[in-house]
Amino acid sequence: MAKITASVFTSHVPAIGAAMDLGKTQEDYWKPLFAGYDFSKQWMKDNKPDVIFLVFNDHATAFSLDMIPTFAIGTAAEYTPADEGFGPRPVPKVKGHPDLASHIAHSVIQQDFDLTIVNKMDVDHGLTVPLSLMCGEKDPVKDSWPCPVIPFAVNVVQYPVPSGQRCFNLGKAIRKAVESYDKDLNVHIWGTGGMSHQLQGARAGLINRAWDNAWLDQMIADPAACAATPHIDYVREAGSEGIELVMWLIARGAMSDVPYNDKDATDLIAARAHSVSVKHRFYHVPASNTAVGHLILENN
Repeated sequence: MAKITASVFTSHVPAIGAAMDLGKTQEDYWKPLFAGYDFSKQWMKDNKPDVIFLVFNDHATAFSLDMIPTFAIGTAAEYTPADEGFGPRPVPKVKGHPDLASHIAHSVIQQDFDLTIVNKMDVDHGLTVPLSLMCGEKDPVKDSWPCPVIPFAVNVVQYPVPSGQRCFNLGKAIRKAVESYDKDLNVHIWGTGGMSHQLQGARAGLINRAWDNAWLDQMIADPAACAATPHIDYVREAGSEGIELVMWLIARGAMSDVPYNDKDATDLIAARAHSVSVKHRFYHVPASNTAVGHLILENN
């Protein structure tokens, strides 16, 4: 009875959050970037979900080098914004959806994906910056986010990291889990991180506009082929942190035009009966030292 109706994709650059928190959004440097999300904020108001399943990566706040789960799902009732060294962002706490999160965890693990269950964690800019971009600035005391959020953390920081294909297949499993939930819910799935950027080494500051946009084209039109992109391509073309884009493939794999099993005729026919609409696409460089990509897809 629950259904994924849309997917949202966006970069989660920490400097974006700082620009919002410090009142710099209308400065010449930042204004073009935030203008690219004007449509998105109105779209969120017009298409408010009941739950957001938000795929992000932790930046050594909830997890450290002592323990790094490949995939971790938050099942708590509430998540506090993390202190990343400069104090927590002045944004509301994030309300969870323990019942749906636990259902998804059970279903996905039964589909042979190993998840780490997280009953308590703070959430950093990887999760709060996308919420701010899509929902606008919020007072941490007076306001709240528009709906509960299920945090889903993916390790793209410490190798080995999951392949794009693994992430894409996981998205299919998440969609199956959501659709087996017995309450009528409108669910959005968000993939965050990227696009091209490198934070260290001889290529620090790398941005590859042409590659980013070609990758976006393929993710929209031929996501199965996009999922086959090897890790070395991300590192070579999009920089060491460009690997964050595999998280977008989780959200893309959860859309209804993707068959669960491309060797099953019934699944193929069902998927071909569906399509996705591109409601908004935006690309901007740079934001700090990162290429910012943003996309909204709706299931038809």
